[in-house]
Amino acid sequence: MFKMNKAAGKKGVKLCAALLTAVIMITGCSSGSGGSSEGNWVSIEDRYTVDAEKPAWQLDKKEEVTDLTWYVNADWWNTDFGKDIVTKKIKEDLNINIKFITGDDTKLNTFFAGGDMPDLLTVFDSNSPVVQKAATWAMPLNDLAEKYDPYFNKVAAADTLNWFQLADGKTYGYPNYSNTQADYDSGNIPAKTAFIIRKDVYEALGSPVMGTPEEFESVMKQIKEKFPTLIPFGFNSIGEGTGSLGDTLQDFIGVPLETENGEFYDRNQDEDYLTWVKTLNKVYRDGNISDDSFADDGTAFEEKVKSGKYATMLLDGTPQQGGNLQIYLSANEGKEYVAIDGPQSTKGNAPTLNQSGITGWMINFISKDAKDPAKAIQIFTYLLSEEGQLLMNYGIEGETYKKNADGTVELLPAVKDLQLHNADKFKKEYRLGEFMFFGHDRHKALSADAFPEAIKQMQEWGKGKLKPHFILENISPNQGTPEARALSAINAKWNSTLVSMVRAKDDASFDNALAAYKSFLGDNRWDDILKVRSEKMKLNKEKLGIQ
Repeated sequence: MFKMNKAAGKKGVKLCAALLTAVIMITGCSSGSGGSSEGNWVSIEDRYTVDAEKPAWQLDKKEEVTDLTWYVNADWWNTDFGKDIVTKKIKEDLNINIKFITGDDTKLNTFFAGGDMPDLLTVFDSNSPVVQKAATWAMPLNDLAEKYDPYFNKVAAADTLNWFQLADGKTYGYPNYSNTQADYDSGNIPAKTAFIIRKDVYEALGSPVMGTPEEFESVMKQIKEKFPTLIPFGFNSIGEGTGSLGDTLQDFIGVPLETENGEFYDRNQDEDYLTWVKTLNKVYRDGNISDDSFADDGTAFEEKVKSGKYATMLLDGTPQQGGNLQIYLSANEGKEYVAIDGPQSTKGNAPTLNQSGITGWMINFISKDAKDPAKAIQIFTYLLSEEGQLLMNYGIEGETYKKNADGTVELLPAVKDLQLHNADKFKKEYRLGEFMFFGHDRHKALSADAFPEAIKQMQEWGKGKLKPHFILENISPNQGTPEARALSAINAKWNSTLVSMVRAKDDASFDNALAAYKSFLGDNRWDDILKVRSEKMKLNKEKLGIQ
């Protein structure tokens, strides 16, 4: 998925449990001044007649500019609108002006506690009360489409709409990067995970295989001996999660997603996975994993990627690191990172790499206080359409890109040059690939310019290794429940346990850390959590028609 750093984004966007109280207080309407319990259903009688075959933004004769507020629950979001080529065109085509508001959970909470609701709202946690209670404060997209813009149903994915359907049978939020089974089957979704090695290191060691634990250990020792200034093995920054040593490594070695009975499988305790964690511990004890790697934040990790400090990496989010990998490649030709098979399952399982699932990432809503809900749903339709997708990814035909005879898209030389050599100016003036509220990976397949050169070989390596993880999406216990609180404690415990196991001074310490974690599970409602997860997995399968 080509998008902003998810780890950075999520830092301020996990919705707090306190929101539950605020949302429950909403009794069918927002507290804003312009709305009602049913929403602000404006008349379009004098503006246009809806047409299922034509998007409403092309029909709307409203002359005055519509001013809309759009809240994004992330402090890092770029609030500019109308200054770059992408948002200038959106402003012109839709005759709108958008004022972006950003903030964190506290700011979001104030809207539901009595502040004026924005016209549009974007959040990032599909399990949050704000999303689950959307019927109380947002307008249903089904009804908006029927009344104002039936063309929406042509550009929105039916599976995605069904996935976000609430108990009343209606859908209120629509995400970006929502991949359906058809998207996976198309082959147009690139892998975002790879085990990579510096080309000069790989060649100097004679293109070694490191599929077994023994081979992996041996190669790490050889790297330390021949390249003493490099860190033999690196991984995504861990923070409060697991970096790329948790589910990323599990996917890489093909740990099962469910039990043979179709119930939740505790992948953290999988024998194959623990064999590899123990291997990493041996590598650490040999001095081939740096202590700094456990303390580095995202920025520190990125600096090491940019300077080629790691000899090898298990890297998740290759598009997010594409700029850093490109910077390193440009300055170190012949030493660039390349993807190889790396660690493999000791059980013979094939990789089951994950990508963005059907839940997507940014979830977008139209509030009941929206001043002009007709114009708001037009934004959804416009950005979801081929026209909007081409604009967001590549800009304007003839101005920033050209279409080739084979249907592919190519950035014009001057634009490509700016992208490669003046990233800051490119971002400010063009903003291509950034304004992605409704972005989708399939549109990246249209152009060789969609991704940096530095990651193309990695994506090529990943072909055929993706497997949807739909059944595991949104299966955590509902926020505010005892099981949710217990799971939060368990996740924190697993974070510290995984680090302790990799850094254990001997086998006994490794075993003790794992035993303590298992004991912690028993004391913290683990059986209840397993039951909730298995039940939600069953519902996911029913939603998607999976046997």
